[in-house]
Amino acid sequence: MGLFDFIKGIGKKNTAPAEPQAAPATPSEPSAQEIANKLLGHIKALGLPVAGLSVSYNGATDLAIIQGQVQTQADKEKIILAVGNIDHVAQVDDQMTVVTPEPESKFYTVKSGDNLSKIAKEVYGDANKYPKIFEANKPMLKDPDEIFPGQVLRIPA
Repeated sequence: MGLFDFIKGIGKKNTAPAEPQAAPATPSEPSAQEIANKLLGHIKALGLPVAGLSVSYNGATDLAIIQGQVQTQADKEKIILAVGNIDHVAQVDDQMTVVTPEPESKFYTVKSGDNLSKIAKEVYGDANKYPKIFEANKPMLKDPDEIFPGQVLRIPA
């Protein structure tokens, strides 16, 4: 898929535990390695299936690089969004491979005043199709009413 842009500083705070090799936390800005370890922990905490997962982070450009192999395109997109919707990340470089390639979903950036019904009406022409968007964004979304402006969502065909 390539390089994806996100809005840095608007995403969720990453509260996932860092992987054990993380350096001690500093009271100010976390190091690039600390952020990479937290992103790795975040993906694992969501239970997203990926083999050979590797996450690196460049603090100068706020770029997260994800490598690994997934079974489906949906899993790949969920991992990209799980990382991209975190506050320190401005871009995600997707270097993952998919065992069974499928058509890519569209991505939608939530605007102020949006809800899943409004987005479903815009993209599918039917507000009642909001559960399709909600399901496509699990486990990142726990509740259909908890989306925020700037968040990027998967919109399946």
